[in-house]
Amino acid sequence: WMGGRPVVWYYVGVDVGTASVRAALVTREGQVKTTAEESVSIWEPQSDHYVQSSADIWSKCCRAVRRVTQGVPKSQVRGVGFDATCSLVVLDQNFRPVAVNKDGKAERNVVMWMDHRAAEQAARITTTGHRVLSRVGGVMSPEMQPPKLLWLKENLRETCWRDAAHFFDLPDFLSWKATGSLARSLCTLVCKWTYCPTEKWDDSFWTAIGLEDLLENNHSKIGSVTCCPGSPVGKGLTQDAAAELGLDLGTAVGASLIDAHAGGLGVIGADVSGSSLPCKHQPMTSRMAMICGTSSCHMAISQGPLHVPGVWGPYLSAMVPEMWLNEGGQSATGRLIDHVVKGHAAFPQLQEHAVKRLAFYSSHIIKTYVFNIHHILLHVWPDFHGNRSPLADPTLRGMVVGLSLSRTLDDLALLYLATLQALALGTRHILEAMTQSGNDITTLFLCGGLSKNPLYVQVHANATGLPVVLPAQTEAVLVGAAVLGACASCDYSSIQVARRTKNNCMPYCLY
Repeated sequence: WMGGRPVVWYYVGVDVGTASVRAALVTREGQVKTTAEESVSIWEPQSDHYVQSSADIWSKCCRAVRRVTQGVPKSQVRGVGFDATCSLVVLDQNFRPVAVNKDGKAERNVVMWMDHRAAEQAARITTTGHRVLSRVGGVMSPEMQPPKLLWLKENLRETCWRDAAHFFDLPDFLSWKATGSLARSLCTLVCKWTYCPTEKWDDSFWTAIGLEDLLENNHSKIGSVTCCPGSPVGKGLTQDAAAELGLDLGTAVGASLIDAHAGGLGVIGADVSGSSLPCKHQPMTSRMAMICGTSSCHMAISQGPLHVPGVWGPYLSAMVPEMWLNEGGQSATGRLIDHVVKGHAAFPQLQEHAVKRLAFYSSHIIKTYVFNIHHILLHVWPDFHGNRSPLADPTLRGMVVGLSLSRTLDDLALLYLATLQALALGTRHILEAMTQSGNDITTLFLCGGLSKNPLYVQVHANATGLPVVLPAQTEAVLVGAAVLGACASCDYSSIQVARRTKNNCMPYCLY
């Protein structure tokens, strides 16, 4: 209490997605008070190379946090949590950026998650058959960090590889920038670096793939100290970080999560006691969290390890403490939809309806096609950026079968619908693979940008035959990030308790 009135405590969640930074101010009860968004730069110096700047990303984090906390007493902000894409950040001995492309532009020091330059290195790592591959579905993906590191060594040995002293996953870079601590989150190391919480780093793996130099100084370049997501990092915000973020020195910072895992944390433990959902009286292992944005991730947890061919994991304590995680995914979902829509000849006509574009588009599709589909045949194979799971083949490419010479808005609407259906059937394929390996999933919990698209949601319900649940609080990823800050503040005894307090969802009807 203060001045006879109860003090309201807040937590800040920061979500660094593919193209923007978002921040939210969240109450103790899990209500999002304010949000802010800042765009970040992406460069594509050549095909399949996507890079960013860690300085640009951090500056946008600071700007977004200052915006959401404006007018709030600093003392009432109890904790900060970060999530981010699993991109690779490279810094030198003095923590200055190191260029990750041949153009030598040092400020462009982030190899993005969707960068597939290391496809050949990933394939070579898979051929080793090393035991760590059993924790990533048997196939090394170019979206993970070992092949990216190997590419840097083989292609930029005299520049990037020579000068690099610190390789961070982007979520860990943000924690370091905020606190000065080099501790890495188990979420990032386990999911993207082959680290095992019980066995630590497997030196034989790094030696087998030609990266034995990363073993030096107790693995200092890739992380010698680890911590569980949500645990306090360092002594909280440093003086510099506090000034940049507009918060108090020492404000608690929770160990970070990958962005999809923050979304999973934000929805998978939702209270559905007032519903008739099949998962109502079942454990969380009956739920799948789908985080749908530029790409999509399909997160399922289990009491024991389940090995699903072509699906990442099983990962211990990577999202929920003491639970095993399997992570399926699609490398291009929102990005594919944008590609299909914006590349069509009728896109300028669609822009004429820009004010109510989504509502117009969805109703137009339903009216024109869903109830008049007997004469239509159009198929989309959605792997335009490879198949992450369950085929685990980054070399696959997309197809559209059944095209005519039509260039009308009707033709675009049909292609849009077929693309959504193809993505939904990809989710069904992932679900089938997980079910065959021991998962028993009865309900889907969706969050992320595409979960705000009613047609996308409905098509997934139809394709999978499962009820779909949407969060009452639409910013589930930001709430998940705020949970990390709340846990680090010690206002909650564990990440599970903090998560339960902030999870409230509502069902989405199934046709």
